[in-house]
Amino acid sequence: MEIKPLRTEADYEAALAEVEQLWGSEPGTPDGDRFEVLFILVEAYEEKHYPILPPDPVEAIKYFMESRGLDRRDLEQYIGPSGRVSEVLNRKRPLTLTMIRKLNVGLGIPAEILIQSPTHSE
Repeated sequence: MEIKPLRTEADYEAALAEVEQLWGSEPGTPDGDRFEVLFILVEAYEEKHYPILPPDPVEAIKYFMESRGLDRRDLEQYIGPSGRVSEVLNRKRPLTLTMIRKLNVGLGIPAEILIQSPTHSE
């Protein structure tokens, strides 16, 4: 395969197949260099055509709750009284800057995720 920009899905598939064949090539060899260049091209194509979007803030909070065994009461120190926690988790109240800061520091949820506008899917 000639190395060139990946413009079509066929270009992408061909480059991906060659990357798989070259996997494990010794760095600094012609095959290793070819692997590295093709890998960069494939990665750039995927970022453009198959972006991974950050999660919805409410879904991120629910994920952190589930993964850490937390319940709604555990969120009160970050969000406020139980009614407010319920409103946030049910998408009836947006997160405030204070809530975002507390969730970021207290639970380690990235602020970049929390500041996004939530989607309305559940």
